Amino acid sequence: MTTIEAQRAHRGEGTELPARRTRKRSPYPSWFYLPAALIYGVLFLVPTFASFYFSLTRWTIFDSHFIGFDNFVNFFREPALVSGLTHTLVYAVVTSGLKVVLGLLLAVLLTSQIVGRGYLRSVVFFPVLVSTIGVGLTFTVLMNPERGLINESLAVVGIQGPGWLTDPSYALLSVALVDVWKGVGLATLIFIAGIVSIPQEYFEAARVDGASPTASFFKIVLPLARPATVTVVILSLIGGLRSFDLIWAMTRGGPGFTSDVIASVIYKQYQAGFYGLSTAGNVILFLVVTAIILPLYWFLSRKEVEL
Repeated sequence: MTTIEAQRAHRGEGTELPARRTRKRSPYPSWFYLPAALIYGVLFLVPTFASFYFSLTRWTIFDSHFIGFDNFVNFFREPALVSGLTHTLVYAVVTSGLKVVLGLLLAVLLTSQIVGRGYLRSVVFFPVLVSTIGVGLTFTVLMNPERGLINESLAVVGIQGPGWLTDPSYALLSVALVDVWKGVGLATLIFIAGIVSIPQEYFEAARVDGASPTASFFKIVLPLARPATVTVVILSLIGGLRSFDLIWAMTRGGPGFTSDVIASVIYKQYQAGFYGLSTAGNVILFLVVTAIILPLYWFLSRKEVEL
């Protein structure tokens, strides 16, 4: 080392001193979550634990008596429970399956180079914004077996329409189709977001290799849009398992009990004044949804494609 270099080193010139990492502790991150945690606790945790407690009691607005698991025993003895559980599973599978398939196909169409793409996206998403009760009442009129527009349109071409909401064989599936019509827009929107996030280099490479649109769909879109598919499946299943308002607006669980789901059975118990019994039903519904959704989400998520 020369004399000049030694002098510069002594003065600290020309040498890089290791930066000292000093992390300034700020109180902001710690209290930032406090309002959200307080709201979450008051609106979700407290009612959840209160429901678990009141499901073990016979209660009214003014008092409650602890009776253990009697409410759960009586709820499982409810004649409509088995059929309601079956209808709930059928309803959830049909609605979620159709939303996934139709939503994906519509998303592929609405991300292609077609005329009026923005307008068509708005049309597809519009039913999501409409009130569920309003949709239920509207389709109740349209599906009227005698004066409904659907059966009158079928009669023009010589087809006798069924009793969509009055025939036990069609009632539940008719409501499920209305649910799909209303909710497929949200599924389409999620799929569109998943498809447009795929890098265009994959499609350009596929075109260079001479891949057909069908091959690009199965080899590129379908695997790389898997996170969107998982989201749609989970949200649709949760909505289907918890569905109540549309079914109640259109059929009230009828004719008979042929379109009753767990939620409508619970509501009928509330109407009859069996508050503890219906609270136990809510706990059972919560556990059923959790038991189905959590393993399914874990199974689907661990197979997601990492870009």
